[in-house]
Amino acid sequence: MAARLSEDPANRVLLLEAGPPDRSLWIHLPIGYAKTMMDATYNWCFHTDPEPNMNGRRIYWPRGKTLGGSSSINGLIYIRGQREDFDNWREQGNPGWAYEDVLPYFIRSENNQRGASRFHGDSGPLRVSDIGAPHELIDAFIVGAEQNHVPRTDDFNGQTQEGAGYYQLNTHRGWRCSTAKAYLAPARRRRNLQVRTGAHATGLIMEGRQVVGVHYVHDGVRKTARCRSEVLLCAGAIQSPQLLQLSGIGPADLLQARGIPVRHALPGVGENLQDHLQIRLIYECNKPITTNDQLNSWYGQIKLGLQWLLYRSGPLAVGINQGGCFMRVLPESITPDIQFHVATLSADMAGGKVHPFSGFTMSVCQLRPESRGHIRVRSADPMEPPEMQPNYLSTRCDRLTAVAGMQAARAIAQSPAMLPYVRREVKPGPEAHDEADLLEFCRNNGATIFHPSGTCAMGSDPGAGAVVDARLRVHGLGGIRVVDCSVMPTLVSGNTNAATVMMAEKAADMVRADAHRRT
Repeated sequence: MAARLSEDPANRVLLLEAGPPDRSLWIHLPIGYAKTMMDATYNWCFHTDPEPNMNGRRIYWPRGKTLGGSSSINGLIYIRGQREDFDNWREQGNPGWAYEDVLPYFIRSENNQRGASRFHGDSGPLRVSDIGAPHELIDAFIVGAEQNHVPRTDDFNGQTQEGAGYYQLNTHRGWRCSTAKAYLAPARRRRNLQVRTGAHATGLIMEGRQVVGVHYVHDGVRKTARCRSEVLLCAGAIQSPQLLQLSGIGPADLLQARGIPVRHALPGVGENLQDHLQIRLIYECNKPITTNDQLNSWYGQIKLGLQWLLYRSGPLAVGINQGGCFMRVLPESITPDIQFHVATLSADMAGGKVHPFSGFTMSVCQLRPESRGHIRVRSADPMEPPEMQPNYLSTRCDRLTAVAGMQAARAIAQSPAMLPYVRREVKPGPEAHDEADLLEFCRNNGATIFHPSGTCAMGSDPGAGAVVDARLRVHGLGGIRVVDCSVMPTLVSGNTNAATVMMAEKAADMVRADAHRRT
């Protein structure tokens, strides 16, 4: 948003970021994802409230706290979602958001290694690259998926999403390509753009129904920034609704209970929370070909380092997950309903220390969960994290899909192509026999795959839970839009970063067009 809007010298843009600059090597090195996963310097390190459907566990939710936000600490996978996701947004009362409407913005944002085509761009800021060298485990997985009637694909973002293949990543020549790197870094030289890090927004400044600025804390000092045009709230699905609620915008009963004066009652703020629940199946490999083997020896670590230093290739240049699959597991599904992330390593948690054995991971997640949760402030203190309750597995469909996804993973692991690589199933293990066992494993081991969305949903009816309209303006207020995953009325079928970049590209055009109409 800051980069696109500052292209017009008539605009003056102030970007406030609560975290520090993105200077850490671990941000820019793709495998550094494992380091930033738990680093409170660059990560908000949130936890959900105890989850009743997950046996009371608190689920760890990492969120980016640096320039580039979560694009600086995510798993780098470039997935847009399905055509039907965006057509469904339009059908829910959001004109201008159908697939054919948003495809030009995906293309505009993208600089794909494969060049331009009907579905891809080659001149945008955001680098999209192939994984350089194939890995025999991923190749075996793709063949195993084919043996389970899933077609092979070389482009999950093309005509159809369904299939098994290698992911494309937001990398370039062995480095991460975050939005800060792609968009912001080239724009920093512009005189009309000011970037302020360590600036924690604490509330909106309102004059009647008009938002005219932001309160924030910078280096321990309370400050304000006022604007002549608009405030663009891009704090994500957790902190965008939190900031609105702190400012008196949200469900009236919640705000009153927290001692926050109601400035604008809007019941949908913080509701409609959706996330992809990740179920990780871990296997011990029959061959010493995994990243575990390389990381667990000095020789292997030196080899990894030399691969990256000399050729900008190997696991350090890829990150964690290389292969994937989109397939249908429920008989009524017309399009893929689960996604696989396949990693040539294994650990007790995403980003954790790898196991001492040769290991690999197949994680599955339901693409369109029906469960809905919420984000709600606990108090009027802007420094206190809000209540986060995703309500995973709260519907029968979600429970059925989670179990069916695990069964699909097991079927691929037992395929003729994969069997030579599988020594044993470590998790859930042979003791998990039936559907009840698998569901209990989900409750005890399921985790986020880092896609919380929907808490400032786009729609035409604020009485039915919509927070912003189709132009991303907060219903009933002037001078403010929300531009992040929180505005998704329903979660896209896949990783969320590419869709968020698309929304920012489209929103920048909306801001410019509306400003032109006002003048």
